[in-house]
Amino acid sequence: MLPLGTEAPDFKLVDTVSGKKMSLDDVKGERGTVIMFICNHCPYVKYVNPLISKIAEKYSKKGIGFVGISSNDVENYPDDSPEKMKEVAEQEGYTFPYLYDESQTVARAYQAVCTPEFYLFNSDMHLEYRGQLDNSRPGNDVELTGEDLTTAMTNLLRGQPIDKNQRSAGGCNIKWKEGMEPPE
Repeated sequence: MLPLGTEAPDFKLVDTVSGKKMSLDDVKGERGTVIMFICNHCPYVKYVNPLISKIAEKYSKKGIGFVGISSNDVENYPDDSPEKMKEVAEQEGYTFPYLYDESQTVARAYQAVCTPEFYLFNSDMHLEYRGQLDNSRPGNDVELTGEDLTTAMTNLLRGQPIDKNQRSAGGCNIKWKEGMEPPE
């Protein structure tokens, strides 16, 4: 996992909805930034989609920027193509850019390994939280609340410490291109 305190790696990726290239500066929030590694086909992402849209809408009003990034190999997973990403963003009502990481270099820079995976950076773009949305998974009968991420964001906004004991994300592995190794 990317060590806490790490400065957010910069990027410049195409937003599949607007067609514009967007950098980290374009998506960052005044008080913090959430970077989500998500994709279209993963059942774990499909499960959390309605909640992440609501969380992004609520916390963006408080100065937190949000961005979704898909890094999957679209040759072997065509449901994750940029065209389909645009469709999903519109269907789900994403209020945040949904960027395509074709080269997979951004996922590697963030040491992302699965979808959905969440990273919260403070206003200075240093990592405060990385891991799961909450303990809920499809079929495990745990209520989907977003507790882990929302608690971290609330503490960040209040200037309170964020628990360093963080749970890694669980979901579908990022689908790496042939010859690409997952980050170590």
